[in-house]
Amino acid sequence: MSYLEYHAKSTPTGLRKILYLNWPLTLLLASVAGVGFLMLYSVAGGSFSPWAEPQFKRFLLGMCVMLVVAMVPIWFWRNISVLAYLMSIVLLLAVEFFGTIGMGAQRWIDLGFMRLQPSELMKITLVMLLAAYYDWLPAERSSRPIWVLVPVLMILFPTFLVLRQPDLGTSILLLAAGGGVMFLAGVHWGYFAAVIAAGVGLVTAVFQSRGTDWQLLKNYQYRRIDTFLDPSQDPLGAGYHITQSKIALGSGGWSGRGYMQGTQSRLNFLPEKHTDFIFTTLAEEFGFIGGFTLLSLYILIIVFCVATALAAKDRFSSLVTLGVAITFFLFFAVNMSMVMGLAPVVGVPLPLVSYGGSAMLVLLAAFGLVQSANIHRPR
Repeated sequence: MSYLEYHAKSTPTGLRKILYLNWPLTLLLASVAGVGFLMLYSVAGGSFSPWAEPQFKRFLLGMCVMLVVAMVPIWFWRNISVLAYLMSIVLLLAVEFFGTIGMGAQRWIDLGFMRLQPSELMKITLVMLLAAYYDWLPAERSSRPIWVLVPVLMILFPTFLVLRQPDLGTSILLLAAGGGVMFLAGVHWGYFAAVIAAGVGLVTAVFQSRGTDWQLLKNYQYRRIDTFLDPSQDPLGAGYHITQSKIALGSGGWSGRGYMQGTQSRLNFLPEKHTDFIFTTLAEEFGFIGGFTLLSLYILIIVFCVATALAAKDRFSSLVTLGVAITFFLFFAVNMSMVMGLAPVVGVPLPLVSYGGSAMLVLLAAFGLVQSANIHRPR
């Protein structure tokens, strides 16, 4: 039986598709977005403008996109995965020539009604392509060197383009998500052990070379590393963001200062309080309880994605669902680590909470793929 025949026999029609939606997952996504609306209202000083109202409209649009993607059979998304990936590559190349510059980086394409960030789209189309590739490739070939090289090139090329913008955070997410899909597809663990060992060796060499004739980094780059390890060395310069973030996190305590009572955000000590550092605002106002509650919602979303992947009857549906879950996990894990000083500040937003259009729309479209896999699986 062919792939299309396999799915055609069990494809639901009409209202049955609505019934087969993963409604708990939908409600969890809406709950997390609701937290975002509350925090954007707070950081604006009790106003829906300029962040909460546009974010709410984008969420409604994103939910419509999710439903449209969900209603389309999953095999369709498998068949256009190569085209979607190539379109993302074209858009990344367009950024090189026509991109809009903001905060020292050239990452966006101005469409008039919105600014599109192609690197956000690449996070999902890369997962789609890798899932389609391993769905096509016989399992016994997945660890052969020639068949490992192909997906590695698929990952490295867009990563290189994103790194040129420069956007270190998204580059890391592309590498990690792509590697995660390869691991789940059955690529031998030895490849990953070799990469990890090479990474550890490179980091060791970087530190060992400091002050020698063969120093691998510039002096200012070593100073950035020193500031990350000890922000107090430059509290008003490179260490300012993380220093203020830690002050806000610590002042929140167990239950927080209260809604709209956070001093770090209200007095503008906290930078990027509506985007990258919005979790810090949440922790200051609602304390450990608020931060833990949001983290629990995120984990539940991951759990429902994994459950959908386990229920899938074909390799593409399973891998694309797990790929979306990995990407989503990396989003909030890197952001939370960043604002707590456990990772360098690399500009990764908090999913569905931080202010931003492209990230929210693409992420909800990705969850549309998860919903499509759930709706169109054989029952």
